[in-house]
Amino acid sequence: MNTTTEQVDCLIIGSGPAGYTAAIYAARADLKPLLYQGLQPGGQLTITTEVENYPGYPNGTQGPEMMIDFENQAKRFGTDIRFGLATKVDFSGPIHKVWIDDEKLIEAKTVIISTGAAAKWLGLESEQKYNGFGVSACAVCDGFFFRGQEVAIVGGGDTAAEEATYLAKLCKKVTMIIRRDELRASKAMQHRVFNTPNIEVLFNTETLEITGEQAVSGARFKNRLTGEEFTKDITGFFVAIGHEPNSGIFKEWLERDENGYIITVPGSSRTNVPGVFASGDVQDHIYRQAVTAAGSGCMAALDAERYLAATFH
Repeated sequence: MNTTTEQVDCLIIGSGPAGYTAAIYAARADLKPLLYQGLQPGGQLTITTEVENYPGYPNGTQGPEMMIDFENQAKRFGTDIRFGLATKVDFSGPIHKVWIDDEKLIEAKTVIISTGAAAKWLGLESEQKYNGFGVSACAVCDGFFFRGQEVAIVGGGDTAAEEATYLAKLCKKVTMIIRRDELRASKAMQHRVFNTPNIEVLFNTETLEITGEQAVSGARFKNRLTGEEFTKDITGFFVAIGHEPNSGIFKEWLERDENGYIITVPGSSRTNVPGVFASGDVQDHIYRQAVTAAGSGCMAALDAERYLAATFH
């Protein structure tokens, strides 16, 4: 197979808020960035409907529209945006090699990784059917839309416990669905859950199906000990069983934590490889918001600009 090779100063992998913001800053700094959008141009926000918590949109906006705004702003300053997926990397030398779709080789002086993370789902057909219509993987993003309503949340770790207590402030009732006979969350988080009067915890329970017409109106569950099936009337169904950072192709080269998140030097976007930077949800398992991803994309572009100035000029 003939591989075509191209040399660039700045390659950005990924196209959510982090990738596009990095592109805006890198392009304005005259780094002539090349951005590959990956499998999901626009990232997780393209499967989000209403976005009400991003500054500058006083009336809210739709996730996909917001990502088109980001993309157009990056293009306006000259970012070369292409459709393609990074499939392999070699970070052994001062010039970083990235293969796109296994056939094109990009040799880049700096690489900004903004590949994001994907929410883990239960794998139910109905879960995907109602995604954005009552099913969500982010209580902080979407809880506001369920004020005064009854919702369920699946998961027993710290994130699920934190999101359940967050939802409890907004919702009439929150039912936590736990497959096991105990919560995995820390003792402090368990204490908060059990002391919140409008949270009900159902242990040894699994979700069979989410039901509704146009949007979620209920769900069917099963008690794993007795086999008994039962239904609940809910309008929101939150999944909090973790996220999977899209960092697999970098594992040989970059330091990652036990969950696969790329480790960056605190207060920066620098990885353990000089000239390789990470921003957005691929390195952030704490905040995971569009606005924090955008902020870290800005940091990555500024870090890349300084690295180029110090190393190649």
